[in-house]
This record gives sequence, structure tokens and C-alpha cells, in this order.
Amino acid sequence: MVVINRIKTKVRKMVPESVIGWYHLGMALLGALRYGFPAKKIKVIGVTGTNGKSTTVIMIAKILEEGGFRVAVSSSVEFRIGDKIWKNKSRMTMPGRFALQKLLSDAVTAKCQYAVIEVSSEGIKQHRHRFIDFEAAVVTNVTAEHIEAHGSFGNYLTAKGKLFAACRNIHVVNLDDPNYEYFAKFGAKEKYAYTLGAAEADSQKEAKTVCADNFKVSGTGSSFEVEKTEFNLKLLGKFNIYNALAAISVGLSQGVDLDACKAALAKIEVIPGRMDQAVSHPFKVFIDYAVTPDSLEKAYQAIRGDLRGGRLICVLGSCGGGRDKWKRPVMGNLAKKYCDQVVVTNEDPYDEDPMKIINEIASGGGKVKKIIDRRAAIREALACAKPGDSVLVTGKGCEDSMCLSGGKKIPWSDKSVIKEEFSILENKR
Repeated sequence: MVVINRIKTKVRKMVPESVIGWYHLGMALLGALRYGFPAKKIKVIGVTGTNGKSTTVIMIAKILEEGGFRVAVSSSVEFRIGDKIWKNKSRMTMPGRFALQKLLSDAVTAKCQYAVIEVSSEGIKQHRHRFIDFEAAVVTNVTAEHIEAHGSFGNYLTAKGKLFAACRNIHVVNLDDPNYEYFAKFGAKEKYAYTLGAAEADSQKEAKTVCADNFKVSGTGSSFEVEKTEFNLKLLGKFNIYNALAAISVGLSQGVDLDACKAALAKIEVIPGRMDQAVSHPFKVFIDYAVTPDSLEKAYQAIRGDLRGGRLICVLGSCGGGRDKWKRPVMGNLAKKYCDQVVVTNEDPYDEDPMKIINEIASGGGKVKKIIDRRAAIREALACAKPGDSVLVTGKGCEDSMCLSGGKKIPWSDKSVIKEEFSILENKR
């Protein structure tokens, strides 16, 4: 396996980028041909952005189902066709061209009216979005990520924009995101701009504004109003209000009224691996996917805002494989800024030296514990916690494996390990 991976890497370096692009485009066409261009027979909602894609996809699907539609889903958390749900174990946010076209084909066969899919920048770069007729394009937010893969933030943003260029029907854009104007420039038959009310209405007066008024965030969820309809979310964090607004905008664009949107969102108890509570007493323990500085900071802020005198203890790492090394010290500094105790550990090192990654995260001094074994790191964090404290374990979310060198994967679940170690700790007390 190691030899094969090395050969693949060398071949990619030798082949011109343009040739690789044509290869990916050709594969996208073959996939669509193989399954009879299924996207022409179903309405496809594409959701892109740096953070919040999975949550927004699941929210949109729930709203459409509440509106009486049969829905298929493709997210980094799960796949779904109607009532059939299975976990995404591929570690790909957006499936390969044949897999995605097959999912859409199966959804058509199952008489689904909608498919809601995550659209990643890497997927767009590899033309996985091609030959799909999008009913709507949604963007959550765009912050620095995958810079090595794209060459620059500008290229990364441009990749996201290609979804909007491919969809000429409905666009849903975050009015409060710094990159709003970039996405607003793409032409569409109908535009929606969502906001927490901090921004002015769309300056071009082209978009229908979906605004959250009187929003409140607590340790049990959040509440807000849209056109006098009160929404209550069980999901933590201000960022989940934004995700909900994006989903509500899609619902409204498809004729689902606010009451149905409200009912749908109230039914969502948790998004697996996203601010997912593993322990509730005597201290709280959460797991969250958070692999970018922006998502990590928002997760810390969400918990910190409800500590009420307790401490925040965090366990974090960073992915290897040479990807986005720049963010490692940034994430380490954020942990030191928001957390009272920081434990840095292994995540998915791939072919990199795990200790080197840990040292890069922990650079810059400060009180940081470095524990390479992830189970031992979680055990240490739980042992440090006292009643009223909160522990946040980030980077893996609901993933069920850890990627090591030579393409090796070992079974892993943050949530299971937390529950096991917490049980051992409780039995000792």
C-alpha cells in the first residue's frame, strides 16, 4: 500500500494540472452517462462553505421532509435515501463522481423529490459537481482552509464560487460573511440573503432577506424570530443560528412555510459529532469536528459563554498529510486563549511524524500538555475536570477511524473512548 501511494504521488507530480483536470471532467461525464443524468429528474440542493455544511444539509433535509417531500442526503456525516440512512465512512465530504451519480440515481428510483448534498472545494476542483443541475446553491461561510491544495485563499474562494456559477436558479448567501459580495455577484433567478440583523439589507435590493431577530444563545440551545415566528434550537452555538437561517431560506424558496420550518428544526436533537454531548454530569464533555481555526474558535466561544464559573479543558490535534500546516500554531494559540487547560494529542497523522505535528500546534509557549496517545490525552482531560467544568474534544467528530502512515486505518471513536474512560474514572471515585 505504501509503495502504491508513493507511485500515485509521483505520477500526480509528473502529469500537468490541465491533463488531470480533463481526466476528472471526463470521469464526471462518464459517471453521469452511466447513471442516465439522474440530476435532471430530481431537485438538487448544493451546500458549500468552510464550516457548517453538514449541519445545514441535515437541517435543509429535515425542513423539506416536514414540507411533505421525500429527500436524499449526501453529507460528511451520513448518506440517506428516504428512510434508509447509513454512515459516511469514506472520509470524503463529497463522494466521487460515480458514487454521487449512483446516489442520485438511487434517490430517483426511490421517488425522492430532492437531494441535498455537501459540495466541497476539492470536489469542485475535481469536477464532481459537473453534470448536476442544481435547484439551489447555498454558502454557509468562507474562511481560510485547504490553502495548500488550492494554492491561495483566492483560488479556494473561486472554487466555492463555481457552484454558484453552475446554478442559475436559486442562490442562498450569508449576508454577514465577509465574502458576501463575491457570491452576490453571480446571477440567479432568485436570491436569498440571511443575517442575524447585524448587517444592512442587501445593497443591491436583489435578495430576499431572511433575518433573525431577538436571538438568544444558552447552554441548552438558542432561540430567534423570523418574521414574528419564534424558533427554538436544541443545538449549541450562535453559528447554528446561521446554519438554521440558511436552511430556512432554502425551505422558503421551495414553498415550505415558516411554521413547518420551525417544527422541523425543533425536532433536531443533535448533529452527530457536532457539539455532541458525551457526558452531562458532574461535568460536561463535548465532541466537535472543528478542524479549522474559525470553527474551533466558535466552538470555544459557545461553551465558554455558558461556563458560569467553571473551567474549559480542551483536547485537540491537527490532521497530517502535509495539509494546511499554517493553521497548527493558530489553533494552538486559540486553545491557549480560550481554555484553562490544553491537551494536544494525535489526530490523523497520515505519513507525518505525530510528535512534530503536536509540537507545531503547541509552539509559542504556554501551559500545554503534550500526550501523543489520544486515549491517554482524553483520560488526562477527564481526570482534570471538576464539577461545573466543560471538556471539549475536537478534530474527529463522529469519525470511526484514525489514519496512520502507509494508508493504515485503525478503528477509533472519540465518543466511545470518552464514555469508556469516564466510566473507569467514575468507578474509581
